[in-house]
Amino acid sequence: MSKTVFPNIETAWCPGCGNHSILSALKEALSILDKKPHEVLIVSGIGQAAKLPQYITTNGLSGLHGRGVPPAVAAKIVNNKLTVIVNSGDGDSYGEGGNHLIHNIRRNVDITHFVHDNQVYGLTKGQASPTSDVGYITDIQPNGSSNIPFNPILLAIALGCGFVARAFSGNREHLIELMLEGIRHKGYALIDILQPCVSFNKLNTYQWYKERVYKLGEEYDTGNKLLAMEKSMEWGEKIPIGIFYKEDKPDFHDKVGFLKEGLPLVDREIDLKKYMNS
Repeated sequence: MSKTVFPNIETAWCPGCGNHSILSALKEALSILDKKPHEVLIVSGIGQAAKLPQYITTNGLSGLHGRGVPPAVAAKIVNNKLTVIVNSGDGDSYGEGGNHLIHNIRRNVDITHFVHDNQVYGLTKGQASPTSDVGYITDIQPNGSSNIPFNPILLAIALGCGFVARAFSGNREHLIELMLEGIRHKGYALIDILQPCVSFNKLNTYQWYKERVYKLGEEYDTGNKLLAMEKSMEWGEKIPIGIFYKEDKPDFHDKVGFLKEGLPLVDREIDLKKYMNS
């Protein structure tokens, strides 16, 4: 189905870029969910990862740098029948867009946020990003990055996000599984996707990740918040992937009475003159 409903479109990504695997996995996940293009909205900001809405035949919006989440949230609030997905990079989502990430996790609007985390700014030629390791050397940081790396998993859990996961673009089947879980989850779902940048990041390569990533086992308790926070801080020789934390809780529509009851806002007749003249 994905070949006809979500056909291949030529991209501007480098050969071997992890974005290709993420795009392919997303098409497969939407096909498994039997989603039609008009039922889905893909939103992004600016960056290599943020080009994804241009390469898939769904509703799409490419916004400003770091501003992918606000229009996605607005679209979902107005039309909760839409499957709304944000696809953007670590710089876009955790740097410029960090404030939107924080407060929309708190709002718990029912969107899914896929962050293509390659630990560099890939569009602007490889500067250190919020998730770059300490000491990471670039042309702009010749002495190495001195900043503490941003930990999106730990942050999201601490903020009360109801679905927090990490995937690796080099493990396509597992990535599809997590995408399906995230899209099905009611509420804000964050999936940080380790996505090697083959052009600029020569440290965090496919081989580097394959020697370190491991799946959280079936015995792992996704409802244990303290355990999830502990696992989220595991990074280096061993890097866990999978669902770190999952909790069912009321989403934004459940907490706002006039949104929970009746038709979606997009289908309601609203007398704008009444408000304009008041």
